[in-house]
Amino acid sequence: MAAEKIWTAEETSLEKIGDFLDVSRETQEKLDCYVQLLIKWQARINLISSKTLPEIWHRHILDSAQLVSYLPKTPSVILDMGSGAGLPGVILAILTSHQMHLVESDSRKIAFMRTALRETGTSAILHEQRMETLPSVRPDIITARALAPLSQLIALASGQHHDQIEYLFLKGREAKQELTALPAYPKLEAECLPSVTDSQASIIRLKPILCK
Repeated sequence: MAAEKIWTAEETSLEKIGDFLDVSRETQEKLDCYVQLLIKWQARINLISSKTLPEIWHRHILDSAQLVSYLPKTPSVILDMGSGAGLPGVILAILTSHQMHLVESDSRKIAFMRTALRETGTSAILHEQRMETLPSVRPDIITARALAPLSQLIALASGQHHDQIEYLFLKGREAKQELTALPAYPKLEAECLPSVTDSQASIIRLKPILCK
């Protein structure tokens, strides 16, 4: 999935995202089911910013789905911190066959994700607890979206860290400044990848430094 094209809200739809991701009609239907559930639940609890609802396919679905191109091709364990409404965790579970662990301490958001997984026929493991209390699940990749500054994300994930782990963090326009302020980690190298939804946003990728 190439990142050279910046998508606008006006051109982002279920069908175009389906074509872009090259997914089946069944998978598109699951994404649509998720969106309809999110809109329904949003009337009762605050899952996302209400002002972003008109651009939900662009601001939330495509933004989350773009991580797929950076995930391994072989079955892996992915842990999503502070999953909230399941962005990106539930979306990645719908789009891939990876084992997804979704960590969220808010019981109402856990209830929404449980419903979304059931209604879409999608498998994922829900953890209703704070990230720092989670026993190690030995993840291959940890993801997060709109959760905390980079240094805090690394601290929250410290209990899951091992020498082969990678991190993929969806960040807004402050990404480069956060990356500059990030303390040096001897065994990790950082990469700032372009977002397909906002030319000013980025995906921060932290991965092990390969020994030469």
